[in-house]
Amino acid sequence: MSETKEKRYKWRREDYREKTHGLLMVNTGDGKGKTTAAIGVLVRAAGRGMRCCMIQFMKSKNDRYGEHESLEKLGVEVHTMGAGFTWDTQDKTVDIRTSEETWELCVEKMRTEEYDLLVFDELVYVLDYKFLDLAEVLAEIKAIREKQPHLHIIMTGRNAPADLVEAADLVTEMKEIKHPFHAGIYAQQGIEF
Repeated sequence: MSETKEKRYKWRREDYREKTHGLLMVNTGDGKGKTTAAIGVLVRAAGRGMRCCMIQFMKSKNDRYGEHESLEKLGVEVHTMGAGFTWDTQDKTVDIRTSEETWELCVEKMRTEEYDLLVFDELVYVLDYKFLDLAEVLAEIKAIREKQPHLHIIMTGRNAPADLVEAADLVTEMKEIKHPFHAGIYAQQGIEF
């Protein structure tokens, strides 16, 4: 019996980085699945041997989530930097300071030129709440992408500002149709965290 030959895709080549057009992707909307979709892309990219990192802005750095366990097994770097969601902290000055520190890490990771895919989870919330200056964030990303045209970046969070939508290559809006929370079913382990 002859061996089945693996299908060779055009992108599987030595000059991958030189031929790749990095995308700025935004997962937004009021529906569930923004982070989950970004993690799906991380899993796919890690499976192709791409160097990946996820930085979470709002989830508490004191908690461990299911995605941490899974992504670390795949060799994906994960940094959870938040002090908890804004409704947990109740202190805007803490939220702004935490957002600034987390963005500094994002900039550091972008500038290293070591990554193929970066996920900035919940950054869109931070921009919507104006904890960071949108124009400065977009200028930094634009400068980085000009130097590293292969770099893919995914941002997640509700209420993507119009300028971010305009700058992005791909924008997906998750729309809530029905959610178990409205039936009194709260966050489920392995589904939400």
